[in-house]
Amino acid sequence: MATATKDGQPVTVATWYLFEPDGRVLINLDAGRFRLGHLRRDPRFALDVLDGDDWYSHVSLQLVVTEITDDPGLVDIDALSRHYLGTPYGNRERPRVSARAEIRASMAWGALAR
Repeated sequence: MATATKDGQPVTVATWYLFEPDGRVLINLDAGRFRLGHLRRDPRFALDVLDGDDWYSHVSLQLVVTEITDDPGLVDIDALSRHYLGTPYGNRERPRVSARAEIRASMAWGALAR
């Protein structure tokens, strides 16, 4: 995922995501992360979705956050962790925040471009 700092510098970080039934994308962040501040200041971000078998095949998404909510029961981070690891999220000590975003544009490469 790519966000922009206060002075406009791009920052990228590998990020778990889920496509939700309503078409939005869910991400979840530690409440103390700088990129959460980036999203609160400027809700636009980019996300690359890679094909696990062929990294040349990927989709680049341009998104805008439509909702930021606390995740006090860790329901959202657990859903992400179960998707990626098959188990609930391990760190139960730190507060989490969920962001839901709408896809504004997409570009695909490789086999996904068809």
